[in-house]
Parts: sequence; C-alpha cells; structure tokens
Amino acid sequence: MAGTAEPHGTVGDLASRLAPYLRDESLLLNALTHRSHCAEADGAVSNERLEHLGDAVLGLVVSEHLYLSLPGVPEGDLARIRAAVVSTAALAPVAARVGVGAALLLGRGEDLSGGREKQSILADAFEAIVGATFLDAGLDAARALVLDLLGEQIAEASAVAELGDAKNRLQELTSRLGEELPRYEVSESGPDHAKRFAAVVVVGDAVAGRGAGHSKKQAERAAALEALEARGSAGACVPAGGAAGGSCRHGGRAGVPRGA
Repeated sequence: MAGTAEPHGTVGDLASRLAPYLRDESLLLNALTHRSHCAEADGAVSNERLEHLGDAVLGLVVSEHLYLSLPGVPEGDLARIRAAVVSTAALAPVAARVGVGAALLLGRGEDLSGGREKQSILADAFEAIVGATFLDAGLDAARALVLDLLGEQIAEASAVAELGDAKNRLQELTSRLGEELPRYEVSESGPDHAKRFAAVVVVGDAVAGRGAGHSKKQAERAAALEALEARGSAGACVPAGGAAGGSCRHGGRAGVPRGA
C-alpha cells in the first residue's frame, strides 16, 4: 500500500499486541487507514467498510456477553450498558492504550491537526480492528479480543445496572434519614482521548464516598455506591474538615478525611 512506509514500525508494534487475535497484517493496515490517507495514497482503501462490519460484531459480542452474565437484568438496562460500552467515549481510550493512535494511517493535514488523538477516529479504528479480526479469524477471536480489551468497561457498566442507580438510592436514603441531599465534586485528569474522572460525594459536612471512572457520571455513581456500601457495612463517613474518628449523624464511624 502506497504511503505506509513511515508509520509501518508502529503498525508492527500494534500487530504484535493483537497477534493472539488478528494475524493478517493487510487487514490490520486496512483497519488503520483513515479516509484522509486515501486522498494522498493511490490504491489505499479506507477503513469505513471494516468499521461498519466491526460495529455490528462489537454490538453482538457485548450483547451476548451481557445476556449470559446478567440473567436478572431487564432489556432496557442491557441496552443502556451496551450503549455505554460501545460508545466513542468508551472505545477511544482503549484504542489509545493499545497503540492505535500511533499506528493510524492519516493524511498529512489530519495528522497535523491532531487526528491521532481524536476520539471519533480512534473509536472508528477500534471497530474496524474488530471487523478485521472477525474476517481473519472468526467470531471466537473477535469475541476474545473485545472481552479482553473492554472487560473493565463492561464490568463497571454492569455493576451499575446490577445494583441499580446508586445516586438515586443514596439520595433516597439521605432524604429518608432527614440528611442534606448528596452533592458531588468531580475532577478530571489525562488527555482528551483518555480522560479519567474522580468524584467525591459529600453528605452534609462529611465525605461519604469516593469513586473514579471514564466519565463524570461513572465516577459519581462509583462514589455513591461506595457511600451506600459504607453505610450498609459500617456506616462510615467523615467530618469534612476534621480528622478520622468522629461520629456521623447516622451513627456510624468516621473514615478518611475529606482532603486526603
């Protein structure tokens, strides 16, 4: 393929990482070829057809896994989990982590404008890689690839559905106990294509829980879930400005200082 010599080393690196699943490097090159590259390389074919196929395979694999692993979860929740897992915001960080960005075949203009870090381009390439894996080695290999690389995201999203909406449950609990409603403080870190969010949930003057995730909502839910688990087991919280060891309004013991 014309125009692939310069980034071929990074394509080789990615090929090594994906070797347990995808062995046909010509399919991998196609999966990494953005349409902007095709305008500058005679005979190059964009990854758009592979992306279309990979999107369908990805949806099937995630849906099958959720159906089998979450037998008590209703259809609406399964759909919401799948949507979260296969979203651009979820796929782009995974693609960046395994080195897709460095290996992309981009036109010069797209490359200079930061295309290697654009979420949409990274997510599309990930889907194309899933499609390439399906063509090269079949559904079992594509399933193994998806569950290996997206396992953490699937587990996090599944936990939210299995336990219900932790934020709503915490709000209902504090209201029932006559406490102030929970409020959330969220910070973020990392580049745009791989952001991480950290949240604390505060009830009254006390930190009730902490959480992290790939989105603000995910981090807030994780913090709310920790607060619920703490109250269910030890009722832990902490005065916002004080040391551990004090008592909380709901009678539990204090935990980690808010500023820690």
